[in-house]
Amino acid sequence: MARILAFAGSNSTKSINHQLITYVVKEFIEHQVRVLTLNTYSLAIYSEDLERNEGFPGMALALHQDIADADALVIAVGEHNGGWSAFFKNIIDWLSRIDRNFLAGKKILLMSTSPGQRGAIGALEQAKNVLPRFGAEILESFSVPSFYENFSVEEQEITNETLLLGLKEVLSTFAHQIK
Repeated sequence: MARILAFAGSNSTKSINHQLITYVVKEFIEHQVRVLTLNTYSLAIYSEDLERNEGFPGMALALHQDIADADALVIAVGEHNGGWSAFFKNIIDWLSRIDRNFLAGKKILLMSTSPGQRGAIGALEQAKNVLPRFGAEILESFSVPSFYENFSVEEQEITNETLLLGLKEVLSTFAHQIK
């Protein structure tokens, strides 16, 4: 049984990426899953001066430890103007200052969604390109386009059969690779 840490790179209390995470982790019944809500992590914008004068924030150290304790990560990245959110980048900045290889040995499923037809693919691609620099092993990725057309907020499930079949295949493959 693998220990999976799951979170959305969003500070929105109504994050559709967090809804996607909550939905997806229900499929990992053979693993121990912990879902974090990153919007509760209050971190100042990273600066070398702040790090030098005040050290690392407790929230960043706690998240670093949570990641260290996990075998695998499920991360959903939201998109702002074609890239990941400034909030998520700030978290990555703090974590990479604590330990440049903070994702070493971590097997990762990357996901994204957005209300638009591209499904935050720009943020997903950015994450796929950047996270390996910190040691991440990206095993699988999946994007859900047009969130409100393909996901029932009331039922908390994907309603598009084609997307659902694709997601189930990705989740099965990921679960098999982290055993």
